[in-house]
Amino acid sequence: MSKFFAMRIPLQPLAPYRKSLGIASARFRGQSCGMEQDIRAFLEELLTFAQQLETSGRLLLLPSRLLQLGIIAVLILLSQLVRILLADRIRDRIRQLEGRSKTQLRMFVMLQRRVALITFCLLCWLTVFVMRDVMELFPSRSYMIVVAGTIAFAWLVIGITTRFIANPFMRRIVNWGAWIFATLHFTGMLDEFAQLLDSLSIEIQDFRLSLLNVLQAIVITGALLFVARVLSRAGARSLRGNEDISPSMGELLSKLLQAFLYVSAVFLGLRAVGFDPSGFTVLSGAIGVGIGFGLQKIVSNIVSGAIILMDQSVKPGDVISLGDTFGWIQSLGARYVSVVTRDGREYLIPNEDLITSQVVNWSHSDEFVRLDIHFGTDYEDDPYLVRRTAIAAAKSVPRVLSSKSPVCHITGFGDSSVDYVLRFWITDPTKGLTNVRGDVFLALWDAFKENGINIPFPRRDLRMLPDEIPAQKVD
Repeated sequence: MSKFFAMRIPLQPLAPYRKSLGIASARFRGQSCGMEQDIRAFLEELLTFAQQLETSGRLLLLPSRLLQLGIIAVLILLSQLVRILLADRIRDRIRQLEGRSKTQLRMFVMLQRRVALITFCLLCWLTVFVMRDVMELFPSRSYMIVVAGTIAFAWLVIGITTRFIANPFMRRIVNWGAWIFATLHFTGMLDEFAQLLDSLSIEIQDFRLSLLNVLQAIVITGALLFVARVLSRAGARSLRGNEDISPSMGELLSKLLQAFLYVSAVFLGLRAVGFDPSGFTVLSGAIGVGIGFGLQKIVSNIVSGAIILMDQSVKPGDVISLGDTFGWIQSLGARYVSVVTRDGREYLIPNEDLITSQVVNWSHSDEFVRLDIHFGTDYEDDPYLVRRTAIAAAKSVPRVLSSKSPVCHITGFGDSSVDYVLRFWITDPTKGLTNVRGDVFLALWDAFKENGINIPFPRRDLRMLPDEIPAQKVD
């Protein structure tokens, strides 16, 4: 394949342009600056690449190649026709599938969207088989069809593989980059294009940076970052599943492991393409200044997160109250803490708020939580009976601890009732506080009904005076 595109045919139309570069001109003899030499080298490579394109264009104008281009165009039309006829039927068939996992359904949808590409690949290989084995034509008569089918198959594999990348933006970048690379590779123009990118360079003393180096650094660093992400997630799962490590210490170790792997991936990626990370000292200083002025909140949240993990003030599973938010901690992140409430809402609270604000941790030192219930009874009811009845009612609720016995005290004599407070303990605040209070209230209601204890309504005594009141002389 590369023989057809690696040919060097002398092109007369490009000769004047090559001469105009001043290769033999005095302008570039010994007295040209480095930038002019870089521009001259780039223009040389650009003309070489243009010559390669022109060579390929001339080869396409051969009768046998024009015939193959026509066959490829017909195959494209046929594949689009198949897509129009089958795409809707396949989609309806997929919707009727039952008992399939989401992964299988997504795979079916992925293939349904690529019916035209799959059909084109099959038609290309079928055409090549007919031309070579049935019609016994020379391989050169079907060469372009082979290239087209190979490129289409490569695009198909790339499209299916990149669907596993969750980030849409990254998936699009990887898609386009892989498609361009596959097209250049199978058309035999990859080396010339790489030389063209390498000619776009700058040199500072002994340091040379080209566009090719930048692309290589991006690809290698991206691959290493992907590996680092997979390893960090596996390590985090292992640390969270280790019962010998506390949850907060496991989170801290997982964050440190993640930072180490990501930094190592970046440095290894830069070193792999010849960059010396020690040369970025000035750049790192500038980044530090930028962080100091523009990223104060982000850095503050990251530092606060590290402090929270080290002092273990809050940890996954703790029940906290912060302002009007009450819930349990789902996870600790680098910038925020995820708190899930009883109604299923997930609040992302910045780590800085947990450091600077007052936080009620219902399960910091132990799991015992005491709850209070206030109620009142009629003045005619025996307070000793009320206390015994209230304590027995609280003990009848399953979530109320019997090891820490409930207590009931008189708190005052109100306008219409004797006021009491009932205190009891629970060990599962993550299951809710309002619901257990409601259960105790219902138990009190039933117990008071059985024992004839009344819950009074607010009452005022009204005294009716006679219509005629003897006048009193006021001195």
